[in-house]
Amino acid sequence: MRIRIVDAFTDRPFSGNPAGVLLLESVAFPDAERLQEIATEVNLSETAFAHPLPPGGEADWALRWFTPATEVDMCGHATLATAHVLHTAGRATGTVRFTARCGILTSTAHPDGSLTLDFPTAPLREETAPPGLAEALGAKPVSVHDTGEHIGDLLVELRDEATVRALAPDFAALVAHSRRGIIATAAAEDPALGYDFVSRGFFPGVGIDEDPVTGSAHTALAPFWSARFGRDDLTGLQASARSGLVRTALRGGRTLLTGTAVTVIDGELLTAF
Repeated sequence: MRIRIVDAFTDRPFSGNPAGVLLLESVAFPDAERLQEIATEVNLSETAFAHPLPPGGEADWALRWFTPATEVDMCGHATLATAHVLHTAGRATGTVRFTARCGILTSTAHPDGSLTLDFPTAPLREETAPPGLAEALGAKPVSVHDTGEHIGDLLVELRDEATVRALAPDFAALVAHSRRGIIATAAAEDPALGYDFVSRGFFPGVGIDEDPVTGSAHTALAPFWSARFGRDDLTGLQASARSGLVRTALRGGRTLLTGTAVTVIDGELLTAF
């Protein structure tokens, strides 16, 4: 079975966020235990598994995502990677519809090679910072928001971009503070550099200390910063070591995430399901 490693939310190899992608020819997914074993072996922040659905339904492909430790409800970068593989392999054109645990998602290809994902907007709810969060993160929050059931993160606003970039969290301590992880964010110091806000994502509870570029987090970052800036269309920089840009467009209950992707490894999975 063919397996690709795709760098998402970047236009060059060895940056952005790598994801494993396996397109299955079966009409159903294998046992979750087997999918988890493969994702653990691949050992990237997410491995995506997709199989085609019969024509005429509400979706074209069924899609699931696994970290090295667990299955998740929503993943942006591995969806972008899957859509990239479908288009570059000649398996799809135009808009592709996916059914996933978080509902129906779509990906639309553009002539410049970019892809736009249509995801549900995260419902933000402001909360008081839990005791110990500042110490675990290594910085004092300006505000804290819950991001709802499908993401399960705490969105933590920090003082400035420099504070976000300098974070060195206590990952073991962070596990206690959210269902999935922590999204740390601040306004860009200089928007002339091409981005409006910065973020970093820490998810030790699902086996990922720091995620290079987290598409799903931007369904929460988009409404948060759109309300602050008074604009629906923004660009976020995830300031990890690999780094990546996500263009966001808030459309009420939906958030559009636009980026590019590059296939860096195309190989064969030698074990059978």
